[in-house]
Amino acid sequence: MSICARRLGSGLLGHSTRNVGRSGVRQVFGGAESTGSGSSSTTSWKLLGAMAGSGFVGGLALAGQVAFAEEFVIHPPALPWSHNGLFKSYNHESLRRGFQVYSQVCAACHSMEKTYWRQLIGVTHSDIELKALAAEHMYVDGPDDEGKMFERPGKLVDELPFPYPNNKAARAANNGALPPDLSHIVFARDGKEDYIFHLLTGYTDAPAGVKVMDGMHYHPYFGGNQIGMAKALYEGVMEYEDGKLLMFLCVRMCVV
Repeated sequence: MSICARRLGSGLLGHSTRNVGRSGVRQVFGGAESTGSGSSSTTSWKLLGAMAGSGFVGGLALAGQVAFAEEFVIHPPALPWSHNGLFKSYNHESLRRGFQVYSQVCAACHSMEKTYWRQLIGVTHSDIELKALAAEHMYVDGPDDEGKMFERPGKLVDELPFPYPNNKAARAANNGALPPDLSHIVFARDGKEDYIFHLLTGYTDAPAGVKVMDGMHYHPYFGGNQIGMAKALYEGVMEYEDGKLLMFLCVRMCVV
């Protein structure tokens, strides 16, 4: 299988650089600076699982559920995730597919800056594969002995790259909205991975009488029913490394 995630769009990971100091990783947000330790979290794995599910789980779970007003929000139905349960564990093939969805689609706008390449070892890829993936991206490091900053290929100790040079550039490219970082997005949303799945796959036409503002998209699961993010996942839009196609408009629910 190929170990290199193909790039999509002009704002992809490979086009970004991040500042890294010798004493640790520096995350720069509009002039503010903080040092991250890179501690692991299951949040990222839940997100990758939801992304993989949104690409392969069939059925939008929207049958019989219609939004009649802009302020009405449908609570995301619970899905039979294989990792939920006291004696359950994550499906690593599914997590790998989720990482591919993030790399080829979501990473064009969204960051995962609190997730480090090394945290994915044995979870989505081997250390050799991740070293190669990290090296595809350039990071700003330094200063060197002459006090100058320089660019170098990514390493396992680096965080996943930011798709824009800074937050202002991110807002400028997204009509003033800052795409949220996805590192802990599962725990930051009511419904957790169920919400993420239905957010990605639940786009539908607005009901009669509901006016959608310019630049917005109707969504029954999003607060206010109008979301700035356009639908990003379509059936057959990408092929997983294992040869399976991204499909979610199926007759029945099938979780891999």
